[in-house]
Amino acid sequence: MLSPLIIALDYPSLDEALVCARKLDPTKVRLKVGKQLFTSEGPRVLDALHGLGFDVFLDLKFHDIPNTVAGAVGAAADLGVWMVNVHASGGRRMMEAAAAAVAQRTSARTQLIAVTVLTSMDDTDLLELGISETPAERVGRLAALAQSSGLDGVVCSAQEAAMLSKQCGPEFSLITPGIRLPEDAAGDQRRVVTPWDAMAGGSTYLVMGRSITGAANPTAVVDSIIGKLSSLN
Repeated sequence: MLSPLIIALDYPSLDEALVCARKLDPTKVRLKVGKQLFTSEGPRVLDALHGLGFDVFLDLKFHDIPNTVAGAVGAAADLGVWMVNVHASGGRRMMEAAAAAVAQRTSARTQLIAVTVLTSMDDTDLLELGISETPAERVGRLAALAQSSGLDGVVCSAQEAAMLSKQCGPEFSLITPGIRLPEDAAGDQRRVVTPWDAMAGGSTYLVMGRSITGAANPTAVVDSIIGKLSSLN
């Protein structure tokens, strides 16, 4: 049975990504493909990962005029991805156009989610952009906008998951990056949480990268995390 884990394949080439992917079990985890890997390799990386049996989250964070974003997410749906995302700050018309483009596809339904505030950002970063809201306030506002625009969920920090699960309800997915094991360094993330705290706080899916991909035995780390999460239920 699939766990809530989404493993970020943050590699520069398909060959390197496949070395890691082949160490993982598609019946336990999903995979995330981001900008670097997709820009380097294009749709063939999705074909390769789908061929291994994985559900894939295409993490390209589209943010453009409505027609352009609608075309992009529609193309992603045609490629068979399980999930694709846009920036909620692109506004209602952009998100509604994207949701309509995904809904028009006759293949298996692709989940469309919106990025609220990047987990690398904090109060200071928002102030530099002229935004006086705290990250939590900004996230709440953008999540409400995404939900009313017809999206399936949002990307947010696990620190905001409890708030959003109450605000948006259980059917609205909360995808939380910045997940680290207690012994890990935070890296370039500012708002980080452990897997078990994230799930207890209301996260739906957990995005993890270096904690797993950088391990000597990624499978063992995945099994350990899944085991601990199961014990908390």
